[in-house]
Amino acid sequence: MTLPRSEERAGVSPASLAATALLGEFIRSGVTDLVLSPGSRSQALALAAAQFERAGLLNLHVRIDERSGGFLALGLAVETRRPVLLVVTSGTAVAELHPAVLEAAHSGVPLVVLSADRPAELLGIGSNQTTVQPGMFGAAVSRTWDVPAPGAGPGEEEAARTLAAEVLAGIDGPRHVNLAYREPLSAPQLLPDVEPGPWVPHTRPREVLELRPGPGTVVVAGTGAGDVAEAVARALGAPLLAEVASGARFGPNLVAAYRELLAAANFGDRIERVVVFGHPTLSREVPALIQNGRVHTIVVRGDSRDDYNPGHRVSRFVDAVTVAEDAAALDAARSWVARWVHTSRQLIDGVDTVQGAALTDDYRERAEFARTQLEALRAPVTRGSLVRAVWNASWPHDRLVVASSRLIRELDRVAPGKKIPVHANRGLAGIDGTIATATGMALAQQAGAESRGITRVLLGDLAMLHDAGSLLAGVGEQRPRMQLIVGNDGGGTIFDGLEVARSADAELLDRVMLTPQRVDFAALAAAYGWKYRRVSNRGELDPALTPGDEQVLIEVPLSR
Repeated sequence: MTLPRSEERAGVSPASLAATALLGEFIRSGVTDLVLSPGSRSQALALAAAQFERAGLLNLHVRIDERSGGFLALGLAVETRRPVLLVVTSGTAVAELHPAVLEAAHSGVPLVVLSADRPAELLGIGSNQTTVQPGMFGAAVSRTWDVPAPGAGPGEEEAARTLAAEVLAGIDGPRHVNLAYREPLSAPQLLPDVEPGPWVPHTRPREVLELRPGPGTVVVAGTGAGDVAEAVARALGAPLLAEVASGARFGPNLVAAYRELLAAANFGDRIERVVVFGHPTLSREVPALIQNGRVHTIVVRGDSRDDYNPGHRVSRFVDAVTVAEDAAALDAARSWVARWVHTSRQLIDGVDTVQGAALTDDYRERAEFARTQLEALRAPVTRGSLVRAVWNASWPHDRLVVASSRLIRELDRVAPGKKIPVHANRGLAGIDGTIATATGMALAQQAGAESRGITRVLLGDLAMLHDAGSLLAGVGEQRPRMQLIVGNDGGGTIFDGLEVARSADAELLDRVMLTPQRVDFAALAAAYGWKYRRVSNRGELDPALTPGDEQVLIEVPLSR
């Protein structure tokens, strides 16, 4: 890196010099994306980022809402698998990032928050937009740095570069760097010579356990498990109980109807060993299985902050597993896994199908078949038919993002095996930031080798409204190809499945839990520059899901 000569630096503010050196070192270390929300105190970082983007060294994304920007950064980091920088100004702007930082913490997603702050002499005297920023994220960040304002002293730029390297060392979740800046906050900036470097992920020592194949074992794959879970299930001769956002919902050992079989005689009660990958969150049957005290459970640690341990009944935690080659034992497990897979396929194939006569030469039979098919196309869309249509329309070059609401559970119940990228914010399983997260993933994916794909977002009406501000992309910002498929049942009907729904006053329940809404989604889409389609029946659903180059909001009315 070549530093500007001393005579060139004379008119540059210390804030600008430090900000430029800091971002330059992040770029040299392999960081490619920065999400920025505007503000006065952070202007040195903002202008440096803009110049690095102009030089082709950084992807800059600007969002007026810090909360939306935080989840956009989360989506970028999930897709690129490298840290993403978040630049915000002082005060409440920092606090707006807390939801995304929490989700990143519990999902093991690397984010670097760069918050601008007042210098020491302006703290504690009632200065505008000033609060205590260091420590604001508490235990959600693994480390916090409180950096004093630069003052044109010797070695400050080198200290900024050292700080960037320190922040990225061993990063496996969100970190917070609080940067005080003193006026002048910006001046003509001189970019150092920066050569973008590769991102080198942190590796940690791993405890590896060797397993042997045999009947009585099942592999559970939760969110973030990845395709390693599918490979281990095949090697063990074990049924694969894979949630839809696990990255392992495919392969010959997949048991999609795992809920039903875990509760069925001669299936769930025959399990002796459970091997868990990822973070299972979509069923009650899986934690109940582990907590019954009868099974030996091995959890393979992933990116989640907490080790999965329902009822504190997990027998062992490891970092990875291998499977011993034992042809005889694997052969003995074949009948075990075959029974699970065959029964699951029968259950899944029987869900939401259209019954009709087979085509024959008999005119009356053919007419009856046509009538049945026509009635099915005119029928209202159900949750089952909606999630199946979205699943069927998506392919490996696409991205499917599902909100943490009722529809992901519906999808998890009926989706057959298919190796497609699915993401859901299941670290804390909140509905916040779903659209922003999907936008980040779409921007990163469509800038890469698989740029022909589309990102579909399957969400309920409340998840849509909770993140409606993320529909906004300012002038000059890239707008990726996206479909927002909104299952509109008029409120939070997921709460109808809680115990309180069977005992509480219906009117009170609706107001404080269901929270009904009557938003005009067509007008909302138009206000943010999105196209709009309304699907009135099953026959209109598949054509609506045909990918295009635009951003479209697809509203699908559903019954409660």
